[in-house]
Amino acid sequence: MKVVTLGVHVLDVLVRPVEAIPEGQGATLVEDIRMTAAGTAGGTALTLAKLGASVRSAGAIGTDPTGDMLVQLLGRAGIDTGFLVRRADTPTSASVLPIRPNGDRPSLHLLGANITYGLDDVPWDAIAEATHLHLGGPELIGVDVAARILAHAKEHGVVTSVDLLAPGVLGSFEQIAAALPYVDHLLPNDEQVLGFSGEQDLVAGAKKLLGAGAGLVAVTRGGDGALLVTEEGTEAVPAFAIDVVDTTGCGDAFSAGFLRGVGLGRTPRESAVLGCAAAALVAQGLGSDHGDFDLAAADAFAAAHGPRA
Repeated sequence: MKVVTLGVHVLDVLVRPVEAIPEGQGATLVEDIRMTAAGTAGGTALTLAKLGASVRSAGAIGTDPTGDMLVQLLGRAGIDTGFLVRRADTPTSASVLPIRPNGDRPSLHLLGANITYGLDDVPWDAIAEATHLHLGGPELIGVDVAARILAHAKEHGVVTSVDLLAPGVLGSFEQIAAALPYVDHLLPNDEQVLGFSGEQDLVAGAKKLLGAGAGLVAVTRGGDGALLVTEEGTEAVPAFAIDVVDTTGCGDAFSAGFLRGVGLGRTPRESAVLGCAAAALVAQGLGSDHGDFDLAAADAFAAAHGPRA
């Protein structure tokens, strides 16, 4: 499985636990502060590499120290970063995430260089040579650019997938509709399905996305697991029962597990089970890169652990 993960790359700075920001110039002690690679492309790349895929990452970052750190972290995970273009005039995207004791993760986010990525930056030959293209955050690079990239992949027989970045309240159908005919697997969360589709019902929203051309919609629902929606029907896949430390990167881990399952020839349900297992393993520690696991360990976890009640 040779994957190009293209799109949003972010350096996360995570602090845990944070119940409140100190008043004025006050200070408080915390248990952990970490930096990790993240984003709908970068975070997905991390878990895909753990699960045994060969991964090349593409996107736009700055020439700043933040970008240097992001490249180093991805490289240490075995990811080819040669297609990350670097901007001298724009900072690398970054987030500060004060993680609450229950695992919730409010965000302070710098958009940075991600929005500068364009058609001149695309590694067209590498995409054509890949088995899979995962595009994270098409709404940031523009739907026309995203559609061109995905169409190129489909023309060369590459399996395509897309994850969204914007919160559902900021989404609109026009931001993604033109790209959907070239998407084999759409991997949004439940709020994004409702926000981007404009529907009030989750299944109705997913079916609107299918009607616009997406092949399958695998909707993540946090602690409720995933919902698979196709023209033939819907199927719920429960999340695993775990003690959550941090939900950062769980959606990206699900995407990675699901896509790895697809690459191995597993059914959509079996792929979603692997996605839920990868998300559960990541959620038990701090950051998108948490967990020293591989495909065998993720499968063993899924076989040994029951669903969330």
